[in-house]
Amino acid sequence: MSSGWIVFILGALGWHIGMYGMFKKAGIESWKALVPFYNTWCMLQKMELKKYWFFLQFIPIAGQFITIWICIKFVEYFGRFGFWHHAVAVLLPFIYFPYLGYSKNERYAGIAVVKNYKKSTAREWIDAAAFAVVAATIIRTFVFEAYTIPTPSEEKTLLVNDFLFVSKMAYGPRIPNTPIAMPFVHHTIPGLNTKSYVEWIKIPYTRWFPSPVKRNDAVVFNFPVNDTLINDEENFGSRVTYYDAVRQLGRERVWQDYGDLIITRPVDKRENFIKRCVGIAGDTIQVIKGKLHVNGQPEDYFPHAERFYLLQIPEGIYLDEDKLKDLGINIRPSQGDLQQIKNDLFLVNITNEEHKNLKLPPGYILSDFIADVNNPNYPYKQLFPYYSENKDWTVDNYGPIWIPAKNTTIQLTPDNITRYQRCIEVYEGNKFENKAGKIFINGKETTSYTFKMNYYWMMGDNRHNSLDSRYWGFVPEDHVVGKASLIWFSYENGPRWNRLFRWIK
Repeated sequence: MSSGWIVFILGALGWHIGMYGMFKKAGIESWKALVPFYNTWCMLQKMELKKYWFFLQFIPIAGQFITIWICIKFVEYFGRFGFWHHAVAVLLPFIYFPYLGYSKNERYAGIAVVKNYKKSTAREWIDAAAFAVVAATIIRTFVFEAYTIPTPSEEKTLLVNDFLFVSKMAYGPRIPNTPIAMPFVHHTIPGLNTKSYVEWIKIPYTRWFPSPVKRNDAVVFNFPVNDTLINDEENFGSRVTYYDAVRQLGRERVWQDYGDLIITRPVDKRENFIKRCVGIAGDTIQVIKGKLHVNGQPEDYFPHAERFYLLQIPEGIYLDEDKLKDLGINIRPSQGDLQQIKNDLFLVNITNEEHKNLKLPPGYILSDFIADVNNPNYPYKQLFPYYSENKDWTVDNYGPIWIPAKNTTIQLTPDNITRYQRCIEVYEGNKFENKAGKIFINGKETTSYTFKMNYYWMMGDNRHNSLDSRYWGFVPEDHVVGKASLIWFSYENGPRWNRLFRWIK
């Protein structure tokens, strides 16, 4: 049993034991404190509060906080009105409630004490500020969150400095793995470069009212290979992960040179990424000559999806952004959309829509660019799963590769173990060993494995300029944050007015 579950069980026991004593002091039959929901009904009756509060507890997400509010009100009937008393009641009820219930110094004060109590102006402001922080945190955690596009991997569907609303409800609200954290920051306290959360309480993966990710959804998720990282953004980060560094330099060299900078992060505190889900659990993905195939069938290009083409121009012509606009090609050189190979040969990153409508003058030749390990114009990069089986794979000729599905059993073979070892060992928390070709999982020799979660395959719409699953593999369902739903603001040298309040497709 995980430490998170142990803490949860001990917390629940402490809460109920404390309520048992508090009910006795309040003149309520003690056994009623042990019955879920009936105990809050009894509290409301004793406090003479409106009974509709009882039914509001059944509202998803918000209902949990109404239950907390009922408990805080019950604490006030013990004469405890101070802010810190309420804070302890929320944060440490499994300690505070037993104290109220069994301490000889505490008694049930009754309704008259509550009615005669008046809050100070300062207390009103403190309570209002605390409520605002709590409400905003609840919304950000469970309902929706603002997200900014940092890279061009989704051009032109999503642009750098697009500000999005990400729906946490689309796939079901995910309970934070690390519930104790500083509000409104992700994983690092600004200016201090220290963790914004504590890890001594961890909650196992839980998602309320789960709904599966659908093909072609624009999904925000926690970066899977960000569990271990070199905390040096200038030289490392998402494009040179800890695992990339180990493969390039060797583990001993990485730990020798950067050991004091290596940190780990729980799932919910890993970097947020946004990509399009092109493959769901159980699908087989393959890219053939730049075209995506799912389960053997070619997929249509998105109208705004981008890829590189080779552009041959006449000798003596100077090619720049303005000249390309005259040709009907809109690029952003700062995002790598134009790369010169020779004096008269360029790589240009354009949409399928632009390519379809393009009419070039005589002497200009536009041809498909297919990344190939034998193509001198293709900068070779290591692709998932990194080893010999994919030595001929490129971003344009990739796979086939099967995406793991929950409750599906596969036979483990030398050919597929490099693909699925990380899923088994890291994402699903098993001890994995390969001894002389024999596979041991949790100390037992086995030839098969049944997956515990669904997985997804994510790719950027900017197919030649996207760090996606082709480089780091599968995205587990517990890493899914939400669905990108709405662009609420966008700017580049000023607001992009035509992009404001656009639904994301």
